Amino acid sequence: MLKIITDSASDLPKEYIAAHQLHVIPTPVVIDETDYFDGKTIQTKEFYKILDDTKRDVRTYHINPAMFEEAFTPYAQAGDSIIYLCFSTGIAGTFNAAHIAKENVLEQYPDFDLTIIDSKSASIGFGLLVSKLVTMLENGAPKEVLIEAADYFISHIHHVFTVHTLAYLIKGGRLSKFKGTIAETLDMKPILIVDKAGSLQVLKTVRGRKKSLKALIDYAKNNGYELSNQTLAFCHGEDNEALEFLLSLADEELKPKDKLISTVGCAIGAHTGRGIVGLCFLDASEDKYREYLHE
Repeated sequence: MLKIITDSASDLPKEYIAAHQLHVIPTPVVIDETDYFDGKTIQTKEFYKILDDTKRDVRTYHINPAMFEEAFTPYAQAGDSIIYLCFSTGIAGTFNAAHIAKENVLEQYPDFDLTIIDSKSASIGFGLLVSKLVTMLENGAPKEVLIEAADYFISHIHHVFTVHTLAYLIKGGRLSKFKGTIAETLDMKPILIVDKAGSLQVLKTVRGRKKSLKALIDYAKNNGYELSNQTLAFCHGEDNEALEFLLSLADEELKPKDKLISTVGCAIGAHTGRGIVGLCFLDASEDKYREYLHE
């Protein structure tokens, strides 16, 4: 049987995962030297409360080959054909670890059919990609079409987001302490994107939270394709007030056909803090795969 699996950096809502019986491999997060697993042994509300406490030690590491072997082996034993959509190589080492595990599993199960695809995406942009391919699979798309569609959507998905505090970007080395401290003092907020290589880039900075949220809408207006005919994806780091503001702006100015809304999990939230807010969309038509994309 052909199946799609993914990992928790896709930040898909729990309701979606349950409804589609999607296998999501959890990303590890270490809190005070104890390992937890994103969405499995720790949930976002608890996680962000811990993250808010600066005395707590929180870090992540990517899913390692042993964890992947444990996830892949039952499919190999069952003779299933698998497409694994993984977290961007531009942000984490997940892709390489999955390939090491694949080689190990193939030693015991040489006929195992596993395709590993670098999503070059993160959070709900990654989730948007996964959701499109899951819909196509459920509507009968063959494996070669799914792989081709994945490549197409990966090249056309845009991610734009902002953060409430720069502390975590400074801590993670994505922003110098000197520049970051000045920016925090001036209430400057970065507008970040995931580029075509799947890496984080600062697009610009704006002053004030509301301006930063409006900048996400402006970016979508300037880069999206027929946004009123799309499902737009929104994510937030347990900041409902910012999410509601962004959704109201989107309804007013972008008028999306549908919305996919999620909470940013531990894999990404550990590096951004509470208050990350993002918007993801396509810059091209879906018509090429329309026959497989009806709900």
